[in-house]
Amino acid sequence: MAAVPGVCKPKTKRAKRFLEKRDPKIIENTKNAMLIKGGNTSETVTQALRDIYSLKKPNAVLYKKKNITRPFEDQTSVKRPHNLIIGRMFDYHVLDMVELGIEKFESLRDFKNSKSAEGSKPMLIFAGDAFEIDNDLKRVKNLFIDFFRGPTVPKIRLAGLEIVLHFTAFAGKIFLRSYKVLLKKSGCRIPRIELEEMGPSFNFILRRTHFASDDLYKKSLKQPKALKAKKKKNISQDVFGTTYGRIHMEKQDLSKLQTRKMKGLKKRKAGKNVIADESESSPKKMKV
Repeated sequence: MAAVPGVCKPKTKRAKRFLEKRDPKIIENTKNAMLIKGGNTSETVTQALRDIYSLKKPNAVLYKKKNITRPFEDQTSVKRPHNLIIGRMFDYHVLDMVELGIEKFESLRDFKNSKSAEGSKPMLIFAGDAFEIDNDLKRVKNLFIDFFRGPTVPKIRLAGLEIVLHFTAFAGKIFLRSYKVLLKKSGCRIPRIELEEMGPSFNFILRRTHFASDDLYKKSLKQPKALKAKKKKNISQDVFGTTYGRIHMEKQDLSKLQTRKMKGLKKRKAGKNVIADESESSPKKMKV
């Protein structure tokens, strides 16, 4: 039989396992982030990459050498200091890419407190109407979720919720704050929650964007039929996978409400009640 062009047949078991890992799967592997320095990277961006790497470990790779790579290269001579480019790939091609300018940055080492454990799954909070109204920020929000959400797990314990990443869109800027969750004693079973800022802290301004077309973006979101759940009425999910249910209740008639069968709650006829009251109030006859 003639060999099929474009198909690489493994010659060893190790090569076979490697190719099997790269095959399409119903449930994909956890995405790894590549953090790459450009040819002219400032100290601010270098430290920012280190802090993002600390948040993403172990699902990230930090390249220390400089790479002459300019994804947004054009013919303009505008100076863009402290650039941070975040992107994602689909089918071995760049899908989405945004250029964020760092206007203010506070590193992990600027906050003198304890940090979260490596590999903690963060909780993501987005504030600001712009994330729901502006089309570019909608895609940026989706990119942040895809980048920071961490591995998909079936269960998580309360003590494992250690990090909160809070994104705020306001006045054309994006503010990222990182907090550590502190579980305090409350005198009951449920602990009292406090947030302590641990860094890093960013003030971003959105500069350039490169988003996929609507058709390609829809293609990247396509899921196999085995993962598609059957549609159920009055049940919906948000972008984080949280399930919400809507309950329709009939109008309640309180007169038909079942109560405990107590003597004081029993219905009595009006005539009997009057006679009983009169008999109780009339003087009793006594034998002389």
